[in-house]
Amino acid sequence: MSSIKVLFIGEIVGKTGVFCVKKMLPDIKKQYGIDFVIANGEGATGGFGIGKNHSIYLRKLGIDVITSGECIYYKKDMVDYIETASFILRPLNYPHGNPGRGWRIYTRDNFKIAVINILGLYGFDKVHLNNPFIILQDLVERISQQTPIIIVDFHASATAEKRSMFFHLAGKVSAVIGTHTKAITADEEVMPEGTAIITDAGRTGSLESVGGLNQEIEIRKYLRQIHEYSKPASSKLELQGVVIEIDLDGKARAITRLREACKEEYKEKEHEEVKNHD
Repeated sequence: MSSIKVLFIGEIVGKTGVFCVKKMLPDIKKQYGIDFVIANGEGATGGFGIGKNHSIYLRKLGIDVITSGECIYYKKDMVDYIETASFILRPLNYPHGNPGRGWRIYTRDNFKIAVINILGLYGFDKVHLNNPFIILQDLVERISQQTPIIIVDFHASATAEKRSMFFHLAGKVSAVIGTHTKAITADEEVMPEGTAIITDAGRTGSLESVGGLNQEIEIRKYLRQIHEYSKPASSKLELQGVVIEIDLDGKARAITRLREACKEEYKEKEHEEVKNHD
C-alpha cells in the first residue's frame, strides 16, 4: 500500500440523509476503494445536531468518524455520550473542559490517520471560541510526530476564513475540508504543497430543499416571522462529498468531488428501523 483513499461525506441532514448513507455507502466504498470514511453528522437528527442513537446507527453503517459543528450539544443525550464515543468529534476550539474531544488519531492495519474538527470564528456568536488558527498551528506540529496523515474538518461560515485556513495549513496537513454551508463547491484542488482543499463538501439528503430542510416551512418563517420547527425534505436525494487519495507520507495525490444520486425513493416505512434511533 503506497496510498489510502478517504471518503469525506458532506453534512448529513435528517432522516433522508441517513437513508442515503444506508442505501449508498457500501457501493461507494467498493467503487472507489475507500479505506476510511469521515462524515459530518451535524444535522443528522432532525437537521440540527445529532443524537446518541443516530450516531451509533451511522457508525454501524460504515462511517469511521463523525465530525460536527456548533449544534453538537443540541441533543441532550449526546452531551453525556460523547465522552465515551471515540468516533465522534466536537469542535476543538470549544471552551476547555467541554464534553468530548476535538481530534483523535485512529489506527488501522497499515496506517494511522488523525482527524481534527474545528469551528471558524465568524457567524457563531453564541459560542465562546478559541482562535482556530493559533490552536491548529501548535496542534498539527504535535500530531505530525505521530502520523503525517491529517484531515481537518473546518466548519465555518465565511469563505474568506476558509481560504485563509487553507493557506495557513498548506503543506502541514493532508486535507482541509470546509463544511457548514451545505452547498457543495466546485473549487476542489490539491495545493502545490500537497494539501487537498474544498470550500464546502456539501450535504447528504434532499437537494430540492433549503439546506436539506423543507422549503415551504423555511419560506413561511421568512414571510410570517413566526418560529416554526424545521423538517428535513425528502425529494431528490443525493450523497455529496469528496474522495481524497493520500500518500502514506501525508501528501494528497488527488481530490475528487462526489455527487451520487440516490436511486431508491425515500419512504417513511423504509426508515422504520432508524425511527427507533431518533
